Amino acid sequence: MKMSGIGGQAVLEGIMMKNGDNYAVAVRKPDKEIEVEVKEYHGVGRKNGIRSLPFIRGVFNFADSLVLGMQTLMWSASFFEEEEEPAAEKKKTASERTVKKETAASESDEDILALPEDVGTEAGSPHGTEKKGSAAETAMMGGTVILSVVLAIAIFMVLPMFAARFFERFIGNKLVISLIEGVIRLAVFLLYVWAISFMEDIRRTFMYHGAEHKCINCVEHGLPLTVDNVRNSSREHKRCGTSFLLFVMLISILVFIFLQFDNVLLRFLSRIVFVPVIAGISYEVLRLAGRTDNALINLISKPGLLLQKLTTREPDDDMIEVAITAVEKVFDWKTWEAENF
Repeated sequence: MKMSGIGGQAVLEGIMMKNGDNYAVAVRKPDKEIEVEVKEYHGVGRKNGIRSLPFIRGVFNFADSLVLGMQTLMWSASFFEEEEEPAAEKKKTASERTVKKETAASESDEDILALPEDVGTEAGSPHGTEKKGSAAETAMMGGTVILSVVLAIAIFMVLPMFAARFFERFIGNKLVISLIEGVIRLAVFLLYVWAISFMEDIRRTFMYHGAEHKCINCVEHGLPLTVDNVRNSSREHKRCGTSFLLFVMLISILVFIFLQFDNVLLRFLSRIVFVPVIAGISYEVLRLAGRTDNALINLISKPGLLLQKLTTREPDDDMIEVAITAVEKVFDWKTWEAENF
């Protein structure tokens, strides 16, 4: 197995694959056709030299994954937005619709010819046209990312700290309290992942997540990227975001054991301020895991791989086709395999 450098993410009924600055999102639309968007993403603080430094680069990569992940997720979701028509509109007969079109045509034949069905859209959007108001969408996406980060920190970092305070009335040892806090944090995270796995949309997303891993494993083992080869590949991968998040939970236990504050406010602030530090350390561990088959590193990677049995599911062939489409738009796997195997 050799590292290809390609990474990805499951989105709604599709997959995003990224190679360098280029990424492709492939989505299986409701009509069963595959829609693909190929773009460039240069990352947060691209011109800042410090983003390539060890431990610091992890913070930037984490930010990139949030921004690009939300961006591609929103793009994929646009194909499945409910477009419910009023009941009266649904009851219109074909003749009524024809009369409406003929009336519009008599007023402006040019407009009807230019925009037969999708008035107010331009080329480039998910449906072949780019919607107006991109500035508003960008602002909404930014707000969503910020809200997601705030909620994640509140639930997985701050909440366990306050929950652990309950045990202070019985236990005076600060080290034990820190361990209890870490156990609560890990339990909340695992319970969250387990709970969302019962949601239908999440289950399908986990299937696409499995297809993403299988595709990358297929390539990195030097096999031709076919549906059969992908299906027979592993759905677990050491560079997975699931493993990264688990590393964050486990490393936070070690970090906060050494960060002891009697003042509740300082303890609270430390759970926020040190999130980038923990993310940076976790990224380096994950990066090392993806580049070596060292026995110790493989042992460290094992919990994350086990958790991926929950966050990935076996995909069907249609999902695998979507994954292959996304890979081939940004990665010349034939040339890469010829040079590396």
